Amino acid sequence: MARTINMKSSADKVKGQGVGSAYKEQVELVSNNLSEYDVRINEIKFADIMHYHTINLEYFLTLPYAKITSATVGYVHFLPETLESSIKLPKFIKKIFYKYVIQFYKSMDYLVTVNPYFIDKLEAYGIERKKITYIPNYVSTKNFFKMEKSKKSEIRKKYEIDKDKFVVLTVGQLQKRKGIFDLLEISKNMPDIQFVWAGGFSFKGITDGYEEIKKVLKNPPANIKFLGIVPREEMNEVYNMADMMFLPSYEELFPMTILESSNCKLPILLRDIELYKGILEGYYVSGTNNYEFQEEILKLKNDNLYYNKVQQMSEKCSKYYSEANVTAMWKAYYNRIYKINRKRKLIRSGAKQ
Repeated sequence: MARTINMKSSADKVKGQGVGSAYKEQVELVSNNLSEYDVRINEIKFADIMHYHTINLEYFLTLPYAKITSATVGYVHFLPETLESSIKLPKFIKKIFYKYVIQFYKSMDYLVTVNPYFIDKLEAYGIERKKITYIPNYVSTKNFFKMEKSKKSEIRKKYEIDKDKFVVLTVGQLQKRKGIFDLLEISKNMPDIQFVWAGGFSFKGITDGYEEIKKVLKNPPANIKFLGIVPREEMNEVYNMADMMFLPSYEELFPMTILESSNCKLPILLRDIELYKGILEGYYVSGTNNYEFQEEILKLKNDNLYYNKVQQMSEKCSKYYSEANVTAMWKAYYNRIYKINRKRKLIRSGAKQ
């Protein structure tokens, strides 16, 4: 009988957020490559492995029953401190919600985090280190890939962007922490560059900086185009019409946009933050302030040799986080916890006899 995994998630109900993209890619990866497992999506039945991608209350309430027969796995996409700069909640609600987030993680048999940096953070919350495993995000080259050069003009025409402009693309939710106000300042200093932002208010009114950003959107600089939330199946075109990817975020975990960009062979410019060091070092160029970002953008625009070098760095990222490598990690992980859970069930069964 096939081993079973039940993937539980509501991530796809909120458009334009990385958690949803990560969920879809992980499910597709495991379904296509781990033939020994029967992967089910949001089934009511318990499986050998219950993999929770989101922290829904209904999942939390059924955990005591799931643990009787299943190994429970929680995906860590955020912590209270990362939510702090993403959404705005009343203090008393925030306190309750943050406590719930940690309790949800503590209640799992196992946790998977997409950035090793968060292992220490989770341990500081009182979660045993041995319960936590790092497995990176993954993006399929079937969904995101470099298109023929001739397509670029055609896509730009669709989005009403000058075919001859140097296009700097940013992808992400419209939030303060994503560096939206830095991008606005940079665009004013670089009127000859075309900036494009793909993404919107996934969490609407509770988004941090919602009112300030809305004002900007009413009268943006002439050289910034805000596309809003673009359906994921159309995002490969958006990457392919750009000349480079720029993510000025102050805080991230493991942005899916970086993997998507690297699959499309775009040079990547990021803010120099600690979170990237263990997972992306050597695959991007960085800056610490707007002046340095502007210098990097100009260098990528005007220096072909430098552009090719940074593009090759990005390609290496795509190769490292390949389907084969990440599949091997998930296979080893699921096999390990399946065996532990099977042994646990046999011991329980023997104890009853």
